[in-house]
Amino acid sequence: MTQGNPLLLILKFALPLLMGNLLQQTYNVVDAAIVGRILGTNALAGVGASSSVQFLILGFCFGTCSGFGIPIAQSFGAKDYKHLKNLLFHGYLLSVLFAVILTLTCSLLCADILRMLSTPEEIFSDAYTYLLIIFLGIPFTILYNLLSGYLRAVGDSRTPFIFLAISTVLNIGFDFLCIAVFHWGVAGAAIATIFSQFLSGILCLIVIVKKSKILHISKENCRISRSDTGTMLMMGAPMGLQFSITAIGSMFMQTANNGLGSIYVSGFTAGNRIKQFVMCPFDAIATAVSVFCGQNYGAGLYERIKKGIRTGFAINIFYGILSGIALIFFGRNMSMLFMKASESAVLDASAKYLACLGSCYWLLGCLAIFRLSVQGLGFSGRAVFSGVSEMIARIGVSLIFVPLFGYTGICWADQSAWAAACLYLFPTLRHCLKKVRTSLRTGQSMPGSQPK
Repeated sequence: MTQGNPLLLILKFALPLLMGNLLQQTYNVVDAAIVGRILGTNALAGVGASSSVQFLILGFCFGTCSGFGIPIAQSFGAKDYKHLKNLLFHGYLLSVLFAVILTLTCSLLCADILRMLSTPEEIFSDAYTYLLIIFLGIPFTILYNLLSGYLRAVGDSRTPFIFLAISTVLNIGFDFLCIAVFHWGVAGAAIATIFSQFLSGILCLIVIVKKSKILHISKENCRISRSDTGTMLMMGAPMGLQFSITAIGSMFMQTANNGLGSIYVSGFTAGNRIKQFVMCPFDAIATAVSVFCGQNYGAGLYERIKKGIRTGFAINIFYGILSGIALIFFGRNMSMLFMKASESAVLDASAKYLACLGSCYWLLGCLAIFRLSVQGLGFSGRAVFSGVSEMIARIGVSLIFVPLFGYTGICWADQSAWAAACLYLFPTLRHCLKKVRTSLRTGQSMPGSQPK
């Protein structure tokens, strides 16, 4: 990404990543659609009752693995391949450690987590079964996200997409098999999801072993270094914590919504699945911009970094306006994917949530570009505070406005969080760009970076 037209490079890199994101969200959409249509709205509520805590844990895994890719992208841009391989080893080591700790802790505390979220008794059993299986699949989630992050860091976003496409098709088939044929209920949906993650990770591993020599490590790279461990943790941990901190606010929001009853839990679950699916282009473009920033920082190309950020920002704003209009006018129709037309109360709740989101959806596009640009430049620690801003906004809405306005308060919680994060991130990005410019002019290296 250090040569050529930034717009074309970002779009070319983002396209397979976008398709991969869409396929990854298809896991959730298919699970929810099959569960809602075959098992009913109570089962759908059971699947969605813990979505915030799933975001907290799985978001930490995804964010950490993405962060591990940043110093690797910078080393790749600087052509420092020996250091790149040393960092790969430390990423593997830390990922195994995180997988063991998170799987054991979350599985043992699963029931307590659901009680803390005020999960209604009529859906508690389904919620526990689904969440426990998802927790047991944490190592598979880490495996895929780590390896796909490594491949993207060296410019290959196509391979992870291909394997995710294959596993998504299998996931759809296993969903029907486990739920409609084997009658495993919500457990079948969870099993199909984690199996698909496992398959995606294994396929990425095979490609790395057989074809991607730049990502091969030897015995000389397998030496624990305090410096390299610190570099990976400094990039990975803040990104993981950023997702987790954001999710704490979502947990307050989930708890407040769970207290409104299963109708609103089902409506929110359906609307949230649609929101996550529609936001995939934001994430793909922002991730492409992040890699663009990392590689060009490694190559010492400051003006090119700015041009890449402006390009990604324009794309996301344009898409945010169009997708927001679609959510406002077609949200109810989209929601019918998850439930029958006779479930009018649940459909009304989902449509209301989506219409409120649509009015400010462009803000989410701004947030994605600002945050991942800051991270791609190596300032993951500063990006964490955007998650704090989101958390505070969601908690405030959940504690103050939901008791006053009920479900309407829930419908405006996300937008308040996006606005709060953008107010912090915009000046932060400008400050980070100034520091990058200074470091490149003086030849001083920023933490985790290797500018020329």
